[in-house]
Amino acid sequence: QVQVVESGGDLVQVGESLRLSCSASGRPGGRFAMGWFRQVTGKDREFVAAITWNGDNTYYGDSVKGRFTISRDGVKNTVWLQMNSLKPEDTAVYICAVAVYGPPVLVLARSYDYWGQGTQVTVSS
Repeated sequence: QVQVVESGGDLVQVGESLRLSCSASGRPGGRFAMGWFRQVTGKDREFVAAITWNGDNTYYGDSVKGRFTISRDGVKNTVWLQMNSLKPEDTAVYICAVAVYGPPVLVLARSYDYWGQGTQVTVSS
């Protein structure tokens, strides 16, 4: 079993920045691909960003390219999502996910095996 915990959500103004964190634990020695999705009530879960287990490759949803950056700790299963130039449409619950079994297609939600509870990001105009 893998536990996934996110943090860093907040209420910010348009154009401001925010950094989310996610840690996965429960599999000593394991290193996993990890990703971020976001969810708005009444809408489908949207892929935001993902990073491979070794950090060599990153992927971004079209709506966040150039504004968001995903990175990870080189040793631990900890990832960060740096969000810049935030817009009202970025308002959502941001959910971290872990892909343990693979090979995963990281832009697809079905590739992930464990999910966090989410952290709320609200961008106010």
